Amino acid sequence: QIQLVESGGGEVEEGGSLRLSCVGSGFGMHMAWFRQAPGKGREGVALISAYSERTDYADSVKGRFTISRDDKSNTAYLQMNSLRPEDTAMYYCAADYTWRGPPITSSKFRVWGQGTQVTVSS
Repeated sequence: QIQLVESGGGEVEEGGSLRLSCVGSGFGMHMAWFRQAPGKGREGVALISAYSERTDYADSVKGRFTISRDDKSNTAYLQMNSLRPEDTAMYYCAADYTWRGPPITSSKFRVWGQGTQVTVSS
């Protein structure tokens, strides 16, 4: 059974950077990052296909966030730059063997991590 474990969250000032990691992605799995702020629904942030040939981003993070993966270490990453207070949320990684493409919605992924908290202070 595939298990995903996120790390790299923390508290950072506005304009700062963080890199999230998600260990446990299986070979051939498509990966995504989601986030959920208190009182809000889960939002798809970034998506990467199994062999990195395609990526997709939510409009709210385009140009600031970058998704990548290293299949040798079974790890997916989310590099987050120019962070804003509205990026504050619990961040989750997700995986699935079936490519369903954008938009990035939670119903398309069957394997989930436990989340890592990101807090951006102004």
